[in-house]
Amino acid sequence: MPSTAQEIYDQLIRALPPTERLRLATLILNELVQQNSSIIDQQDDWTEQDQTDVVSFSLQYAASLFPDEEVV
Repeated sequence: MPSTAQEIYDQLIRALPPTERLRLATLILNELVQQNSSIIDQQDDWTEQDQTDVVSFSLQYAASLFPDEEVV
């Protein structure tokens, strides 16, 4: 029996078709929201780390779209 989330994912979830994995994710997230909405940070403020993360992701994504482009 798998004992960690990674083991459960590797042994059970990964084999499911994408639609079933999305359905499972939806079930999990909906239950978490119903159980304890206080764990969800609903602030509109962006921390410096949030801004750094989004810039980093955006640059990585752009680089994957245009891998042969020269950066100026």
